[in-house]
Amino acid sequence: MEKIKILIADDHKLVRAGISSLVETIEDIEVVAEANDGEEAIKFISLYKPELVLMDIAMEKMGGIEATAKINSQYPDIKVIILSMYVNEEFVWQALRSGACGYLLKDAAPIELELAIRSVLNGETYLSPVVSSHVVSDYVKRVKGEESYLERLTPRQREVWKLIAQGLTTKEISHNLGIGVKTVETHRTQLMERLEIHDIASLVRLAMKINLIHENE
Repeated sequence: MEKIKILIADDHKLVRAGISSLVETIEDIEVVAEANDGEEAIKFISLYKPELVLMDIAMEKMGGIEATAKINSQYPDIKVIILSMYVNEEFVWQALRSGACGYLLKDAAPIELELAIRSVLNGETYLSPVVSSHVVSDYVKRVKGEESYLERLTPRQREVWKLIAQGLTTKEISHNLGIGVKTVETHRTQLMERLEIHDIASLVRLAMKINLIHENE
């Protein structure tokens, strides 16, 4: 029987070697290539034709989220499982939105690696149990306690967030609020840290979800 081909992408050689050793112990599965970053992973896909990619989320040159999105666009039949150290709801959603079929924590037990691979190859979506419960818990908090997001922020940070969500540029926000550009950037950085959000698009989506854009109108 022909073995299932897997590609591993991680910028740490020892990590790649460890994952590769574990994968090679799984029946009917073989590692056909190891990539150092997302760019190399995409290049190797065209050469080695894997059915599944185990993709580190954080790599130089091109990270796992961006690489997964490109793979999903160029090679829609190839499955991707994101490997991560982060139990963070936003990272999980970014991974799934990019086209990943699984999100596996790097400290997972070896048997979970096989379970994730088998599940994804069978057309299922796999999330590490800790990640899954965390995502569900966070979602419930968002639905039942949307005001808690605003409670984490200062009045000025809420103003900056609202204007960002309305599509204003940093200079426009600066002019609107009568504060310096650097001050606006500082408020934006701080509010993103407090909300545990790492990109503007997600910041805007959450603002729309809790109806911040039309607050006080």
